[in-house]
Amino acid sequence: MATFLDLLYDEAPLAAFDEHLAQASRGLDEAGAARVRADYDVALRLRDLMSRMRSREAELSALYETASDLTAIRDVDTILAAIVRRARQLLHCDMTYLSLNDEDDGASFMKVTDGALTREFQNLRLPLGTGLLGLVAQTGAAYFTEDYSTDERFVRRGFIDEAVAGEQIRAILGVPLVLDGVVIGALLAVHRSVRRFPQSEISLLTSFAAHAVVALENARLFAELDEANRSLTRHTEAVDAAALAHDRLTDLLLHGGGVAEVAEVLSGVLDGDAAIFSAAGELLAGDDPGLAWTDAVAGAVVSGRSVAVDGGVVAAALAGTEHVATLVLRRDDRLDLAGRRTLERGALVTALVLLFARSVIDAEERLGGQLLVDLLDADEGARGRLRERVRRHGASLDGPVVVAAAVVDDADRHRASRAAVATARRMSGLAGEHRGAVVLVVPGQDPLRVGAELQAVVTAEGGTATVGVAGTHDALHGDRLVAAHAEARRCLDTLLRLGRRGEVSDPAGLGVARLLLGDNDPEHVTAFVEAMVGPVRAWDARRGTALVGTLEAWFATGGRLRETASALHVHPNTVTQRLERVAELLGPGWRDPARALDLQLALRLARLQEG
Repeated sequence: MATFLDLLYDEAPLAAFDEHLAQASRGLDEAGAARVRADYDVALRLRDLMSRMRSREAELSALYETASDLTAIRDVDTILAAIVRRARQLLHCDMTYLSLNDEDDGASFMKVTDGALTREFQNLRLPLGTGLLGLVAQTGAAYFTEDYSTDERFVRRGFIDEAVAGEQIRAILGVPLVLDGVVIGALLAVHRSVRRFPQSEISLLTSFAAHAVVALENARLFAELDEANRSLTRHTEAVDAAALAHDRLTDLLLHGGGVAEVAEVLSGVLDGDAAIFSAAGELLAGDDPGLAWTDAVAGAVVSGRSVAVDGGVVAAALAGTEHVATLVLRRDDRLDLAGRRTLERGALVTALVLLFARSVIDAEERLGGQLLVDLLDADEGARGRLRERVRRHGASLDGPVVVAAAVVDDADRHRASRAAVATARRMSGLAGEHRGAVVLVVPGQDPLRVGAELQAVVTAEGGTATVGVAGTHDALHGDRLVAAHAEARRCLDTLLRLGRRGEVSDPAGLGVARLLLGDNDPEHVTAFVEAMVGPVRAWDARRGTALVGTLEAWFATGGRLRETASALHVHPNTVTQRLERVAELLGPGWRDPARALDLQLALRLARLQEG
C-alpha cells in the first residue's frame, strides 16, 4: 500500500491523502489512529510547502523569461506585449492590459492588451479619474475591486461601462507605472468572474509594472542614442552594461545566489563599490562605503527610485511597501541614468533574494523546531518512527551527539532561536524553542565547545546566554536524547540557581552542586556516581582489584600514604601503584580539592546505595 511519502512524490491530489488516511486508520486502536493522523498532518504541511515552492519557482521562471525579453527586444511595443502576456499567464487571469497617460488631453489610453474580446476596448481612452484604470493612473495607487459592476467607488462614464460590459469584466486589479515619481500609466489584470486578489498577486503585478517602466525608459534612451551621434558609443555601452547586469542578476536569482553575489555583480558592472544594508542599517554584504547616505533612504523608499548622495547613489529594496534593504554604491564619477536603473534593478533582485531566503528560513525553522519538540516529547515508540523525518531534514543524530539548553537574557528569544536554527543547519543538527529555553541538538563529542558556540551565536544577536550541555550517542535510540536533554536542563538550572548567568557548563563542571541544587531522583544520583567513579568501579569489577577501597582509605587518612597502607594491610608501594592506576582511569586532576570533594561524595553515595 502506498505511503504518505509516496503520495507526496507522486504529487497526488488531496483526495488521495484522505483516502490513504482512511485506509491506514482502519482497524487501528485510538493511539495508532492518532499516529497515522499525525503523519497525515505532516504530509499535508509538506504538500503545502512543496506547492508554495513550485509556485515560487514558476514566478521566478516567469520573471526570468520577462527579463530575457527586455534584454533581447528593442521594440517597446513588443516588450510591453510580452509583459502583459506573461502577467496574464502567471496570474491565471482572463485579460491583462497596459495603459499610458496622455497629459495633453488628461486621459489614459490603451497601449497593449492580452485576452481582449472586443476592438472597442483595445482602443479605449479614459479621462483621468474615471473608472478603476483612470483612478490608478491619476492617483498612483494600486486598486482592486471584486466586482466592478457593483462597486460604487469609481466615477463612471457610459462608454466606459459599455466597453467593460462588452468584455464581461467583473474583478479588476490595477497598479501604477511610476517613472521618477511621476505616474505614466497603469498595468491591470482582469477576471470575468467575481473574486478577490490576494497580496501575492498584487506584489507580482507590481513587479511586472516595474519591468514595464524599465522597458519604456530603455526605449527612450535608445531613441536619444539614435539622435545623438556623438554620445552613441557611450550610451550603447551603458545599455549593454545594464543588459549584462540584468542577465547576471537574473542568473544569480535563479541559481540561489545571495546578497553578497548581488553586491559583487553591481560593483563590477557599475564600476564602483556596492554595499547592501538591512533596513535597520546592519551591513549585509560588501564593505562600508563611508558615505553619508542614511538621510537619503526615506526619499528612495517613497519614490521607489535611486537617490544621489555625495560620492555615490542610494537605492531602496522594496517588497511591496516593506523596506527590506538599502543598496549604497560608492563611485568616483557621477552615475548616468542607465546605471541608476541598473542599481534599481539590483534593488529589485535584492528584495526577491531576501524574501526567498526569509521564506526558506521560516519553513525550516517551523519544521525543524516542531521536529525537535516531537523528538523530546514523544514516547520511545513514536521517537523511532521520527527517524525518517530527521533524515529528510538533513540532521545526523546517529553518532555522538551534544544537547545544549540555553536561557537568553537581553535579547529577543525568537531571534536567538532563529540564529540557533542557522547554526544547527550548518552543523547537521536541530534547534528550536522548548519549554522556555533555546535547545540545540548537533553531532559532536565536545559539549563545552558546542555550548560556547551557541553562546557566541546569542552574543552576536546582542544577548547573553546561560548554557547547560550534555552528551550522548545514537540519540534516536531509546530515551537517550530525552535523558541528555534532561541532564543539560539540570546543568542550566544549577547555573541559574548559583547566579552564574552567562556561563557554560556540563555535568562534570558542576559536580556536587548539580546534586545539591538540581531536581534529582535516584537515577540522577546513580548517574552522578557513575560519572565520578564509574571507571574505577568497572575496573574493580573486571579485575577483582580493590581500587575503590584504596580510594576510600586514602581519603579517610587525609591522603597520607603510610596510614593508608596500614589501614589496608598492604605495603606503601602497593598503595602507590593503585593510586597511579586511579589516575589513569580518572585523569591526573583527581586529587585537586574540588574534584576530590566530588569523588568523596560519590564514594559515600555508592556505599549508601549499597546499604
